[in-house]
Parts: sequence; C-alpha cells; structure tokens
Amino acid sequence: MTQQNNDSAASANPFAGFVHPLFTEMMKSWQGEFDALGKKVAAMPKVAEAAMKATKGCTPHDVIMSESPVRLLRYTGKADKRHGTPVLFVFALVNRPYVLDLLPHKSVVRQYLNAGFDVYMIDWGVPSPADATKTLHDYVEGHLHRAVERVLADTGSDQINLVGYCMGGTMSAMYAALHPHLVRNLVLMAAPIDWSSRESLLLSWTDPKYFDVDGIVDTFGLIPPSFLGNSFGMLKPVANYFQKWQGFYDKMEDEKFLEDFFAMEVWSNDNIPLSGEVYRDFVKYGFQQNLLVKGQFPLGKKRINLGNITCPVLNLTADADHLVLPCQSTLLKECVSSTDYTEMSVKAGHIGLSVGSRAHKEIWPRATAWMAERSEPLVTA
Repeated sequence: MTQQNNDSAASANPFAGFVHPLFTEMMKSWQGEFDALGKKVAAMPKVAEAAMKATKGCTPHDVIMSESPVRLLRYTGKADKRHGTPVLFVFALVNRPYVLDLLPHKSVVRQYLNAGFDVYMIDWGVPSPADATKTLHDYVEGHLHRAVERVLADTGSDQINLVGYCMGGTMSAMYAALHPHLVRNLVLMAAPIDWSSRESLLLSWTDPKYFDVDGIVDTFGLIPPSFLGNSFGMLKPVANYFQKWQGFYDKMEDEKFLEDFFAMEVWSNDNIPLSGEVYRDFVKYGFQQNLLVKGQFPLGKKRINLGNITCPVLNLTADADHLVLPCQSTLLKECVSSTDYTEMSVKAGHIGLSVGSRAHKEIWPRATAWMAERSEPLVTA
C-alpha cells in the first residue's frame, strides 16, 4: 500500500526528486508576493474605471463673463446665502483653478458655499500665442479688475472678498494695494511675497548669475507648460517621480484612494502655458530683485505699495510647502497697514493646502468663519 502511494506521487510529479528543498522554500516565501500581484491584476478594471471617471471640478457653475481665454465663473451651490459680500477666487496663471473644487469632500469652493457665501472664480483659460505679450499689469488691472467690477455689479455689493492662491495670491495682494476701497477682506493661500530667502530651490535656479530670463522669454514667447511643470517636478524628484507611483501600486485596490489619485493626476497634468511677459515680470522683479516687499514692484506706470492694504488679512501657509516656503508669505505682516491680521498654518504641502484632508478639517472651517465675521450680512427685500 505504501509503495503504491509512492508510485502515485512520483507519477503526479516526475521531477519531485530533482527539486532542491531550498527552491521549494523559496517558492513558498514568494507565494504571498504572487498572491498580491494577482490582486493587483484583478484590480485593473477598477483602476481604469476610476481613471475614466476623473473630472475637472465638481460644483455646478455658470459662465457670467468671457474675455477669451479668460472666463468668470459663478458657482450655483444649494446652500442658503447668508453674507452680502461675495467671494472671488484668484488662482495662479500657471495651472488650472479647479484644484480648488477637485472633489465634493476636497472642495474649497464648497467650503465657502456651505458657509453662506456667493462664490466666483476666475478661470484664466489657455493662453494663445496672441497672449504672449500680456504683462502682469494686463492681468491685474485688466482681467482681474473687470472681473471684480462684474461680481460687484452682479451682487450689488460695494466690496469683495478676495481669496488668492500662490501666484494668484500675489496678484490679489497687488490688487488690494491698488484698490483698497474695493476689497473687504483679503485671504492669501501660500502666496509668495518675499523672495529674499535662499532656501528655496526655485530661488537658486533663477539666480540672475545663471538664469537669463530675457533670453528665455524672447525665445519662447509663451512659456511652455512642460518647462514649468518639469521645473516644479524636479523640486522633489524622488517624491514626484518614484514615491507617488509606489504609493499608487500599494493602494490600487482601494477605490476611494483611486478617486482621489486620478482627480489629482488629471489636474497636475492639465498644464497650460504662461505669457512670457508675465513670466519676465515675476522672475525679474520678484525672484531676482525682490521688489514687492520694497514697495518698488512695477505694474504699468505704478509701483505696488503693500502698505496701502488696510483691510483684514488672513494669511494661510502650509508647513511642508516646498514650492512657496512659509517664510516667503509671512513677511506680509510687516508690509501691510492692516490692524486686523491673522495667520493660520496646516501640516501639508503646497497643494495639500487646498485638497488635503487635514486642511479641510482644520483650516477651512476656521477660514470661512473668519471671513463670515468680517463680511456684510445679506440684506433681503
């Protein structure tokens, strides 16, 4: 009986006698990896589905003004309006603004809608070669100013709440300095104001000893999105080009993770070119000469004096921001004339300030309450 069993085992696996025991143990140790890989392969249909579902913003809106390629959006949320002073979001010119309305649970726009505000946003659009000669003055005193006038006309308000993000925050501060009577409250999100610190790689890379901004602008006209995107990516190459995808592989079976991941991927790859003249202004007068905090930043025939800002200011920073270091934003306190000045920070990166779970739990309920306390109440007939 024993011999028959042995003969049967040998016929089932004729190589059994030739397999080294170490190989058998190795195969057992790898079994978990093989099983995990099988789960990853099985998850691929869900990955593809999540990628196809990714959208560009989640809150309905109307386009109430268009100056090609710039559009002014008004969000049509369901929350009851409780404040008479409207909110206008001003995003950077180098990316698309819907990162502020990425997903329902990660939407700064919805935070303000739910707090009872009438919410607007400038979508700068995609510049064409005809926009290459537009200067920072054309955007701040042109498109931004006309958007403010339209929002005020649309709501009947005398003043506006400005919320500016990154480069859009710098532009908002400039606007508030030029038109202090129109700005009720100023909220800045990771906005570069001071370029004196040498800790930032961007400041090192744009050192005038090595970086010829005039040559770049004169060559390109419109600054290509790949030039800007790759520059930002190389600030943290390991995190952006390796760790991100390692994290994706580890969590690709998690449908909630996939929704967030692909929403961010759509936005981060939806890059746009930048007017060469705006790039020249920002690099030359900001990065290289640091003229804004000195009251000498030229905008058309004027010089920006941040001391003209007298409205309440809320300055938001992210502790782990590698793109705009917190110290580049907080010097604003010494530049403005506002007696009502508040700073809030969160443990997050540059984009985490708008899409991070921690920011939506810790910062935005406080930020909307701060603005609500300082805005006009809604007057109903």
